[in-house]
Amino acid sequence: MKKKVSDQSSSSKLDRKIIERNRRHHMKTLCFKLASLIPSQQIRTSKDIISQGDQLDQAATYIKQLRDRIEKLKEIKEAATESVKTSNSNIMDTVNFGLRLPVVDLRECGPSIEVVLISGLQKNFMLYEAISILEDEGAEVVSASFSTLGDKLFHTIHAQVRISRLGVETSRVCQRLHELIY
Repeated sequence: MKKKVSDQSSSSKLDRKIIERNRRHHMKTLCFKLASLIPSQQIRTSKDIISQGDQLDQAATYIKQLRDRIEKLKEIKEAATESVKTSNSNIMDTVNFGLRLPVVDLRECGPSIEVVLISGLQKNFMLYEAISILEDEGAEVVSASFSTLGDKLFHTIHAQVRISRLGVETSRVCQRLHELIY
């Protein structure tokens, strides 16, 4: 009987040793993975190997820095969103009080052209038609977008002059855009 009890206790000690070894190995692997996620410029080391405790401290510091950065970016985003809301309400006030729709605004800045078209929802023209006019006149469209605000439709097109020597005759582009949206 005593032999069975001692066999059981030695096997349970062996099991505990194996479990503990596996746990330490698992923790070592997790610490290695954590350390590998920290950018190399964040690691303050010499050529010596740093301890796991130091690795954990560096990871904690890095996580705190990321949290601070996230908070700052959220503040910047909220400020920008508020600025856009204020800007959009100012645009709406301007559109509702004084501007006759539709509006064609063409700005030329060197080889770049920005076209802003504002129309009511009842005026039906397609953005691709405005893009085609620009491309027909020698511009290459870089980006185009539209948005709706209230009962107004805003189109913005950014283009570049294809051949700088020839340029784009903006007065002709403006005339064709007027014909399109009026």
